[in-house]
Amino acid sequence: MKIAVMDDYQDAFRNTRCAAKLQGHEIISYNTSEKDPVKFGQRAAGCEVIALTQQRSFLPRPFIENLPASVKLIAQTGRRAVHIDMAACTERGIIISASGGGNSSPTVELTWALILASVRNLPTEVNNMQAGRWQTTAGIGLQGKTLGVYAYGKIGSGVAKVGKAFGMNVVCWGREGSTAKARTDGFNVAASREAFFADADIVTLHLPLNKDTRGIVTGADLARMKPTARLVNSSRAPLIAEGALVDALKKGRPGFAAVDVYESEPVLNREHPLVSMPNVICTPHLGYVTWETYELYYAAVVDNILAYIAGAPTNVANPDVLTGARG
Repeated sequence: MKIAVMDDYQDAFRNTRCAAKLQGHEIISYNTSEKDPVKFGQRAAGCEVIALTQQRSFLPRPFIENLPASVKLIAQTGRRAVHIDMAACTERGIIISASGGGNSSPTVELTWALILASVRNLPTEVNNMQAGRWQTTAGIGLQGKTLGVYAYGKIGSGVAKVGKAFGMNVVCWGREGSTAKARTDGFNVAASREAFFADADIVTLHLPLNKDTRGIVTGADLARMKPTARLVNSSRAPLIAEGALVDALKKGRPGFAAVDVYESEPVLNREHPLVSMPNVICTPHLGYVTWETYELYYAAVVDNILAYIAGAPTNVANPDVLTGARG
């Protein structure tokens, strides 16, 4: 069987321990993204299985319609498959198996890497030292500063606990369930949304992206932030209203940002405006990208592929495809 692994940037799949379970099958890994539906389909020529990593590949109907007839299974890391047109897959008789996941620790760690790099000006100082200069900036300490955590879930709670360890005043915001959990764990909740953004020295976003959270952070929210404050986003770019962060940074409220996520990925050739802004640190969506996470993600993919090969597909996100139902 021929298996195509899409958007495998680091050629990680074939180097995981679980890949050995597919010995005897042909695995082709593509290390770059393809945004053209026809060319994407060509990458799957002769393949029966496509493996996807998180939401790196968005597959609306034109992409599904351009897949070769040989494709019968899309194996997706994680349980979220909202980026795949399920109806189109069902019509084509393509099974979507989606399961497994990593843990929150890598994204918590990356969030703090962004915060620390920002407040201590690490990219600037590293570049300056390589250029022969010594101590060109003064950083900002975290003890006593206010850390605003928007959404106290698995990742947000981890970020909050590290902030507490640094001696920060941690203030949370979000839906009632989120803030109730924060209070139970001993953290403060902002008196209002306005106060949350206005009082924080660092605001970090940890909401899932869905129809209710898209654009939930507005230009008005950002305009309330201090000129010395930082906005950190290691969650999803569309949580912030389109264009609002670039505009806010140009106006100086907040004064700085550190981001790991973008509206369209990958970002190549400095094509996103944030990449060229002097008051922004940009990283290429590294939140979950550790070998430990890849092992967890791809183990689920391999198990789902093996179940399909055995004739008993598991974790099927579009169960109608198994009965021949349409719609």
